[in-house]
Amino acid sequence: MTTEISGVLPVFQTPFHTDESIDFATLDREIDWLFENRANGIVMAMVSETFRLATDERRKLAAHICKTVGGRGVTIISVGSESTHTSAALARDAEAVGADAVMAIPPVATAATEYELAEYFRQILKATSIPLIIQDASGYVGKPMTISLQAQMLDDFPDRVLFKPEAEPVIGRLRELLRETNGQARVFEGSGGMHLLESFKQGVSGTMPGADLTPVVSALWSALEAGDIGRADRISQTLIKLVELQTNLDAYLAVEKHLLCRQGVFRNTVIRGPVAFELEDDLRTKVDVLFDELCMVLNDD
Repeated sequence: MTTEISGVLPVFQTPFHTDESIDFATLDREIDWLFENRANGIVMAMVSETFRLATDERRKLAAHICKTVGGRGVTIISVGSESTHTSAALARDAEAVGADAVMAIPPVATAATEYELAEYFRQILKATSIPLIIQDASGYVGKPMTISLQAQMLDDFPDRVLFKPEAEPVIGRLRELLRETNGQARVFEGSGGMHLLESFKQGVSGTMPGADLTPVVSALWSALEAGDIGRADRISQTLIKLVELQTNLDAYLAVEKHLLCRQGVFRNTVIRGPVAFELEDDLRTKVDVLFDELCMVLNDD
């Protein structure tokens, strides 16, 4: 693995026009804004609404993102799907358009055996020459992957497999994965920054927050790297309260698009339906209050 994949790697939200077609002009503005706020790379993943995109849209979006990033940082493209064949094809396409790595969750509609899951990830790896980030997204969808399976994938592909563990309990399973791999696993925090303070102590390589809080998470990451635990604590305390309001995947989408609008990045909060969450007025007010508190913490410091 020659490309350094580390630091703050936000997962972009996909902006849509009111007819739910992709708004590429706003997307370009979002990518520019993320790098202006010290992102080390860009990730296309679940809160990019990948599972609500047609396959050709996923390919088009991946190509557009790789071109727009233009070497300003790494580009990671999520290729997980319900079939090994499709995921491997998406991975090949992602590498062809310039992705630095791919990421995949297991299929969520199939109770696959451990053998089948291992073969799923192996075929993605064999289809490409770039790193694969194995995402255990079971904090949101699907069921937890075994630690032994993840460790086996690292044994089989030691230079190319990384991890984004999101199964509960996140920190406990992170420690278990590190123990099982003798500390060799390269891991990314993936809970919106909520577990970043503790996971940083375990030696994670980076974090993949939603795009909306990139200025906050970048400041938190910088404080942790500088050893400024007081500042990191002040940021983290309010960040955790805000992220805890987001109880499922659609809640993340609703809050993140709302905050992107508040910061002048997005023009609307359109999400492709059906959705399992709506941002009601009382919760929106709580989100705004906590976001204002975060801005005050950043400005005070």
